[in-house]
This record gives sequence, C-alpha cells and structure tokens, in this order.
Amino acid sequence: MTQVICVTNNKGGVGKTNISVNLPVFLADKGKKVLLVDFDHQANATFSLGINPKNLALSIYHAITGQITPQALIQKTNYVGYDLLPSSPDLAAAGIEMVNLEDRELRLRQVLEKIKDPYDYVIIDSPPSLGLLTINALCASDKVLIPVQCEYLALEGLEQLLSTIDLVRNNLEQNLEIAGAVLTMYNRMNRVSRDVAKEIKRNFSGHVFDAIIPRSTDLSEAPKFKQTILERAPDSKAAMAFRELAQEILDLENIASIKNYETNTGQGD
Repeated sequence: MTQVICVTNNKGGVGKTNISVNLPVFLADKGKKVLLVDFDHQANATFSLGINPKNLALSIYHAITGQITPQALIQKTNYVGYDLLPSSPDLAAAGIEMVNLEDRELRLRQVLEKIKDPYDYVIIDSPPSLGLLTINALCASDKVLIPVQCEYLALEGLEQLLSTIDLVRNNLEQNLEIAGAVLTMYNRMNRVSRDVAKEIKRNFSGHVFDAIIPRSTDLSEAPKFKQTILERAPDSKAAMAFRELAQEILDLENIASIKNYETNTGQGD
C-alpha cells in the first residue's frame, strides 16, 4: 500500500525542501519506487532536480484545477525509481482559485488517488505556510514528517503546526499520523544546536527521528548543481544522515505491518 508523507513546517528555511528532495533518492536506493510532489509555488524541489519551473507549460497547478490529468505531468528524474510531479509559480494562484471549489481541501488528495498506486511512497513538499495549499497537502497524506531547525524558536513553530494537524484531524475527519520530527541544520559544535536538540527530544519523546541532518555545505550547494546529496557527496555526513532517515521511514512501515498482523490474527492480545 502506498504511503503518502507530507513534509511540512509553517516556518521557512528549516530544510524542508532538502528533506523532500533527498529522502526519496535514498528510499529509491533501497529499492522503493517514490514520487515527489512539489506542492510549493516557489518550486524549489523542481528546480533542485534539474527542471526550470519558469519554463514549464504545465505543472501540478493544472492538475488540481482540473485542466489536465496528473499522469501527463509526471517526469522521470536521473534516479531509477524516483519520479517528480513538478510545480511552477502558477501554483501561487491556486490557493485563491480553490476557495469556492467543492471539496477544496481535498483537491490534491483527489489528484493523488489517480496516480499513487504504482509507488511505494509519495513525498509531498508543502508550502511554508498554514494556508489552503498546506491543508490540501495534509489531507492528502497518511503521515506528517516535520523538519525542525535547531534554533530556539523551533518549539514555538512546532507547537503551532501540531495544533493545525489536530484541527485537520478533528474538523476534516482525516486519519493523519505524525511520522516524527527531523532535526535539521544541526551543528554539534554549537551550544544552541545541542540545547535545542535536547529540548525537542525531551518535549516530544518518541516522536523525534534518530537521524539528524547536519548543517552542510555540500547539502546547501547540491541544488545549484541539480544534484541530490547522494550524487553530490555520497560519503558525507549529510548523506549518511539521509540514509539513516530513509531506513527509519522503512522501519515505521515494518512496525505498522507487524501491528496490523497481530491485530488481524489476535496475536497482539
């Protein structure tokens, strides 16, 4: 069964797109078939994978507004098992255009229902806001992965996002799980990074991935060269962190499969 994971944080500059672009290539490297959905009008994920969003005649905007079937938009990346549903600046208008549409919170979900079956994972790079587009991304997802930058204001933003997730669960009746928080831009030599990491793990015990994405020049420069970190610096600490994160994502599914088996057979009683 396809798992749809929304990578989201209402605060910008936390490494959200870095995770969205790089996590799929490590899942694909482990034999999984992955679709990255760029649902941010800045289209940074699309650009990072070597496609100029300004030159795109058609993008996900045209799919969620019903102008084209999403199958026609999927593009291959340079990596086997890793596809992209690209974005463009046109998406900025969608939040306004969808306001009066029926089921406006479910437009992305309806699009993904048509294309997700061939994939093991669909990763959604959502906008750095809590508007209608982000609500669409959350409603289309099974799980939420939250990048958290290692700085003092991170907890405040995290609590706000968790409140939004609760609103989506309760008011839109979505069975949305929190996969976990991922600490990003970590510098072990920096006291603030160390203190914030400890505080987040203490406050959200059991909901923080072990993998920590370090502050990395290679990771920052990779989009400039239209590369993921696996190609740019496969032996770097950043690549090692993403490899660990991908394994943790796979482990979540293994745990879920065991629980489902025990529930269905009564062995968990």
